[in-house]
Amino acid sequence: MNFILCDGTGEEVIPFLFFILCAFDMSVISSFLFFFVENIREVNLIIEQGNTSSKVAVYKNGHIEASFVYKQFGVSVVAALFEKYAFTQGILSTVIDTDDELIAYLKNKLQRFVFLDEHVALPIKVEYGTPKTLGKDRLAAVVGANYLRPGKNLLVIDAGTAITYEVIEAPGIFLGGNISPGMTTRFRALNHFTKKLPLVTEEDDIPLIGRSTETAIQAGVVNGIVYEMDGYIDELKVKYPDLLVFLTGGDDFSFDTNLKSIIFADRFLVLKGLNRILSYNDKL
Repeated sequence: MNFILCDGTGEEVIPFLFFILCAFDMSVISSFLFFFVENIREVNLIIEQGNTSSKVAVYKNGHIEASFVYKQFGVSVVAALFEKYAFTQGILSTVIDTDDELIAYLKNKLQRFVFLDEHVALPIKVEYGTPKTLGKDRLAAVVGANYLRPGKNLLVIDAGTAITYEVIEAPGIFLGGNISPGMTTRFRALNHFTKKLPLVTEEDDIPLIGRSTETAIQAGVVNGIVYEMDGYIDELKVKYPDLLVFLTGGDDFSFDTNLKSIIFADRFLVLKGLNRILSYNDKL
């Protein structure tokens, strides 16, 4: 049976749902409508699989509602997330071997799923010579920075297992970038490829000149990275005087206090870029 609400003239006006709502106080109606709209919004599952950990963000209403970091990641972890959140669409980026079981699970559970590869449409122009080998975390970080600061010349530094430097010009053109060893990678390399140098980790207070073998390694690695970053920034500012710099990644964000330039430090830059790519493809 169909119910139609009519006005005083007998004309059909609005569906029966609003007839029911009219029996309530307007504040109750407003609360109901707000609840209804909030709960039909899309909930996005954003997954970034890195070399040493996997990061997950839950996006709702265009904002990160929750985020997680996992050392071990697979179907069981994602299944637990589905028990807590009503995901409608999602995206997966990985720099490690593809997990076919995980991809099949996500395709089955989500209304829309994007596996980020070189064929996915992007909101920027990529002029990288080998897009198939381009790290998807690098790509997502650039998209995220461009989304947050559109129309700007950008340098995106991602400090993790490797340190990457990506350049995107104001019109949204990704030119490419450089890759160098990350902080932990440098510490491990010195220990692995020498007979007597110990394996050390970063400390809060790094001296300019080391006074022991341990502090010499710490100062050499950490200060070397800072000088490297400053060097790239200085050189690029010759060509792009208005250059803006983003810093993201898993390594300690004390880098941003040591650098000479003003930077935007954002731990979620890659996840924001992935969500932007997902949203962009949803509109195609």
